[in-house]
Amino acid sequence: MPTREQAWQLLTEWTQNPNLLKHALAVEAAMRAYARRFGEPEDAWALAGLLHDLDYERYPQLEVHPLQGVEELRRRGYPPDVIDAILGHNSYHGHPRRTPMARALFACDELTGFIVAVALVRPNRDLDDVTVEAVKKKFKDKAFARGVNREDIFLGAEELGVPLDEHIQTVIDAMRSVKDVLGLDGKASG
Repeated sequence: MPTREQAWQLLTEWTQNPNLLKHALAVEAAMRAYARRFGEPEDAWALAGLLHDLDYERYPQLEVHPLQGVEELRRRGYPPDVIDAILGHNSYHGHPRRTPMARALFACDELTGFIVAVALVRPNRDLDDVTVEAVKKKFKDKAFARGVNREDIFLGAEELGVPLDEHIQTVIDAMRSVKDVLGLDGKASG
């Protein structure tokens, strides 16, 4: 299995946008947390989180993403379970999410983006100020982070078999572990 360092190098070859890189780091952290929770191989789950949007900057169209990135991962010898999870995170293609890794990736993807949006409107722009209640309150505001598919967030928690509140808290806690690299540590406010 390729190392995390090799995966990061590949990601940064394909992705220049700092926000997409931060998103990858957020999903990686969430996937590590769920791997620990379910007693699964943490490094493989983290790779799926880190690389799930590998091709998004080059191929953002739903019809294409993540197919181009997956071909590159196959070429480089990434494990089939990582590739399978990545294929399942974009519902457009109808790839079934049969494994816990695939369900976790789908469940964490949209939610991490939504949590970032909630943190960015907090006065200190700090993940420590984000609560489950704050996230759920923002779900109701359809104008807020309108690009985030809330139905995917709800479906993701359901498929994962984790109550929504618990899922949100798990992902917030995981993201707090990398809040400095996400720029959500309260140091960038003002």
